[in-house]
Amino acid sequence: MTTAEALADRVRDGELRLHELGEEADADTAAAARRLLVEEQSGADLETVGDYAFPAEEAAGTNVENMIGAAQVPLGVAGPVQVNGDALEGERYLPLATTEGALVASINRGCSVINSAGGSTARVTASGMTRAPVFKVDDVAEAEALAEWVGDNESRLAAAAESTTSHGELLGIATYVVGNSVFLRFRYDTKDAMGMNMATIATSEACNLIEEETDAALVALSGNLCSDKKPAAINAIEGRGRSVTADVTLPRETVVERLDTTPESIAEINTRKNHVGSAKAGSLGFNAHVANAVAAMFLATGQDEAQVVEGANAITTAEVTSDGDLYVSVSIASLEVGTVGGGTKLPTQAEGLDVLGIRGGGDPAGANADALAEAIATGALAGELSLLAALGSRHLSSAHADLGR
Repeated sequence: MTTAEALADRVRDGELRLHELGEEADADTAAAARRLLVEEQSGADLETVGDYAFPAEEAAGTNVENMIGAAQVPLGVAGPVQVNGDALEGERYLPLATTEGALVASINRGCSVINSAGGSTARVTASGMTRAPVFKVDDVAEAEALAEWVGDNESRLAAAAESTTSHGELLGIATYVVGNSVFLRFRYDTKDAMGMNMATIATSEACNLIEEETDAALVALSGNLCSDKKPAAINAIEGRGRSVTADVTLPRETVVERLDTTPESIAEINTRKNHVGSAKAGSLGFNAHVANAVAAMFLATGQDEAQVVEGANAITTAEVTSDGDLYVSVSIASLEVGTVGGGTKLPTQAEGLDVLGIRGGGDPAGANADALAEAIATGALAGELSLLAALGSRHLSSAHADLGR
């Protein structure tokens, strides 16, 4: 009997709980024991799930609990594409992890036409990770008093928050009053980390000071005004994580010869589909499929995949220039990315960051996360261009018939 089988027997006999296996054996053996139990209960064959290429200890407990193996997502690349960014400069392959046929091909086509125009220009226009606790007070007079206290003591709150981290910096606190509820939206520079945990721990320390010095009572460390992993207008307006834009101007002949359509057609489709159609639907994303590029690059580089919700909070613009060329841009308001911490340290995701040349901390601090944001925005721009052109040339259904079935 193997060690994994013996551990599985102990769980069956009630001597151990599933989550206690990691205390009894190394992470790989514990994962094997859990697989045996899950196979027995479900009838599934988990041979492929159990065939993973990195030590389980690199993920178990820090990235996942009750690990049984790994789910492998096919990884492709688009490009190389020329990125003319502030933090990222030069040709880069874009790593894209996806199970959607035609996606990588579509983004690759967009990269090709972007290259023909000299590359995309990309810039991070704002940065700051937020956490927004909610406090209860007796009435609106106390709410006003709390707001005034916070304004008068922001330096003390910054010192308390920053005492918990060697990297984070409090950028500001915005106050919102709703009856006897007071929301404080803390905003941090988290350098090359995505920074959600950093912001949460720092804000908790600041909240302790508020409760010590005022009559306000903390109700929840997150009051949903942050707003994390949910569609939210506040993120579209004020941003969260990185706000980043990528754009390109394509010569008319490139649009006609390479994309089989015209600048006028793409501009009209963008207006009627991405702007009017999205407005009618009540959408927070005024774009064609920005989430596709964001999700694929998130999975490839170890980002928090649930934050694709905010990453899809983007506006695509397209217009015909005075010279008859096509100008297209993608502005992502709340792209939450990092190159240190979280899933970025897992071996396959670290290799995805290596493809872009931006693993780990940047110099200056924050430069690598900015570079990742510029790369993702460029990938999203390529995807928007390709899909809008496919709609303009009426090739969308045939492309999916050939590649996505």
